[in-house]
Amino acid sequence: MESRGTKRGSGKIEVTEPWNKLPRPAPSLPTDPALYSGPFPFYRRPSELGCFSLDAQRQYHGDARALRYYSPPPTNGPGPDFDLRDGYPDRYQPRDEEVREGLDHLLRWLLEHRGELEGGPGWLAGATVTWRGHLTKLLTTPYERQEGWQLAASRFQGTLYLSEVETPAARAQRLARPPLLRELMYMGYKFEQYMCADKPGGSPDPSGEVNTNVAFCSVLRSRLGNHRLLFSGEVDCTDPQAPSTQPPTCYVELKTSKEMHSPSQWRSFYRHKLLKWWAQSFLPGVPKVVAGFRNPEGFVCSLKIFPTMEMFEYIRNDRGGWNPSVCMNFCAAFLSFAQSTVVQDDPRLVHLFSWEPGGPVTVSVHRDAPHAFLPRWYVEAMTQEQLPSPPKTPSPKD
Repeated sequence: MESRGTKRGSGKIEVTEPWNKLPRPAPSLPTDPALYSGPFPFYRRPSELGCFSLDAQRQYHGDARALRYYSPPPTNGPGPDFDLRDGYPDRYQPRDEEVREGLDHLLRWLLEHRGELEGGPGWLAGATVTWRGHLTKLLTTPYERQEGWQLAASRFQGTLYLSEVETPAARAQRLARPPLLRELMYMGYKFEQYMCADKPGGSPDPSGEVNTNVAFCSVLRSRLGNHRLLFSGEVDCTDPQAPSTQPPTCYVELKTSKEMHSPSQWRSFYRHKLLKWWAQSFLPGVPKVVAGFRNPEGFVCSLKIFPTMEMFEYIRNDRGGWNPSVCMNFCAAFLSFAQSTVVQDDPRLVHLFSWEPGGPVTVSVHRDAPHAFLPRWYVEAMTQEQLPSPPKTPSPKD
């Protein structure tokens, strides 16, 4: 009997490569919506584990000092007349987008609170840790036609960490951002200033500076299918009048959009913008989006509330629309793909998942800089905790 790995031919024995040494086709994940149209997968109601704030200098604080309070104009008074251009560019301090923060703020929170996690270290060892915005991009991928993405993944102490990488196209777009687009970004933050107060029952003060370094972030846990999730996302404000003051059900997302005047404009809004609003709010369990509709002069003239769980109703009968089941099933499939691809436990090893519209998700493997994203201070602190504690020195009383 011949041993495996040999091949007989013309009286000679050739040595062939074992099957597991042969080059295999690079794994990929298709993104066609039709492949993910099954029933809605299990998604555990998100629960808040904690929060943190970033101040005007982008410094981390493990508290809720940056939380703002929803304070809309009275419904029985005149409509809103918010000038979203007011203060631009004189009272505007935008965050430095050249600084790539990665997961650093979330990791700092995790380091401070890892001992308090329900389920202990074992729960974290099987979880995926990331930002809510990264998961939002995964949810919308089956329907995205414009922008690709890259997600770096590393496994460390069993936990899968996902951190977005700016694509070359996105970087080029950011650096060439036209003045009108920069002003539109300001308008979104300015709207928040008109709608939020610094304390419950207070009044908004739109005369101050708009500083986009400041952020309040919620840290949540959930589960999609059999994938445990720990993620963080920025929260615009909390509603002191909400039926429940338990986060995240008291949180409110604030958005702006241009006024619409025709059925085709509304249809495009429901198909594209509302999909992103739904994904961003559904993941952390934020119950409603309050939208300000602006006119061409930059004034918000009307407000509309979109309950998160009712957004799909606007598109349900549109054959060109989106389906929440497809979004969540694709996200679950990506998490399974990533978990089965990133098997080696090494914080310096990075699997880079890349996607461009119209194609599948592909993977490449890298080591160390510039791709490794788990900071040394985090890896060292987590590693030290894993080491057995030194034997206790006997005290004179023992």
